Amino acid sequence: MACSVPNAVQAPVPSAGSACSPGGTRIAWQPIVTAQPSIPRPTRPSPATAPPAAPRAASEPIISARGLTRAFDDRVAVKDITFDVEPGTILGVVGPSGSGKTTTIRMLTGTLGRTAGEISVLGEDPMKFRRSTRGRIAYMPQLFSLYEDLSAQENVGFVAALYGIGPFKRRKLIRRALEVVDLTDARHRLARDLSGGMQRRLELACALVHSPDVLFIDEPTAGIDPLLRQSIWDELKELRDEGRTLLVTTQYVAEAEYCDRVALIVDGELVALDDPETLRQMVFGGDVLQVDTSRAVDPELLTSIAGVTNVRQTAPRQLMVTVEDAGSLTPRVIDTLREGGVEVAGIEEHQPTFDEVFTSLVEQRRASRGVTGEDASEPRAVPNA
Repeated sequence: MACSVPNAVQAPVPSAGSACSPGGTRIAWQPIVTAQPSIPRPTRPSPATAPPAAPRAASEPIISARGLTRAFDDRVAVKDITFDVEPGTILGVVGPSGSGKTTTIRMLTGTLGRTAGEISVLGEDPMKFRRSTRGRIAYMPQLFSLYEDLSAQENVGFVAALYGIGPFKRRKLIRRALEVVDLTDARHRLARDLSGGMQRRLELACALVHSPDVLFIDEPTAGIDPLLRQSIWDELKELRDEGRTLLVTTQYVAEAEYCDRVALIVDGELVALDDPETLRQMVFGGDVLQVDTSRAVDPELLTSIAGVTNVRQTAPRQLMVTVEDAGSLTPRVIDTLREGGVEVAGIEEHQPTFDEVFTSLVEQRRASRGVTGEDASEPRAVPNA
């Protein structure tokens, strides 16, 4: 038996007189030794195997919009919106129905073109996504868009197949996606037989099945009772904790509490963008103390205290006092009232709801522009430029 030779190619060399071959020719295998090691030839990447994008810096936003604008005929649906979303965070886009939230999310996913502005998602323009990049995002639309005649498991499997996931790997991913949204026990039920909350969770499972890095989720809790809304947000926060980036739209202002940063949108314009606590500080100018007194009190009694920025009387025996720092100024507020002959029945730090924050920000915006609520709701003309 011949030994193999490194860096050699085995080639048949005929020799006569063999009874083993049909023509009486013996085939002897001889090594052809190359004089130099072979050099691999460069290959041209096909469109389907294009080189990956250059890695992004750790501090680079995973989603970025600059001057984002979208006009429809005689009105501007989204006007000059700018924001960033950092990796591994939840940005909540909050605003009333018709404020431009869905239009914004469709532009970010590349399903709707923009009139002006720049967008970058995972380092690429959504309108020019490569196939590999599109496979790293997921979009959960506002309206139920799955097949009602398929079971929950079949719907998730169908979406997995669309992403080119093979049958063996698909089973594991389907099972995991259904477990994440707690639909394992309902996996064989038809989609039309699921409750509204279960249908929303099924859509979330379909969005998760291919393990995306970025999720765009439009109104995940619309029309769902408060308990189910809390359950869905718990699932979204778990996804965030796993390192995924989420952009979530909602018309429920109170849900801003669940987000790392909040973008408040009204009439297609960005009213405010920051974390929830900073937005509270922005509206009220500091911490808010709710002071209950034993008898009616004059608010002017507290305005002379250094560090008190505002005093508002909400009832004859109740004051809302805005201070720069609640911890250091609470004792001074109590002492000042007592010196004025007013006993304090109770005092606590008031945590303004996001309904209050949102209402105040909208009122401030409209007051600064000299428009009323009716004027602000009218369509705006499209600029000629």
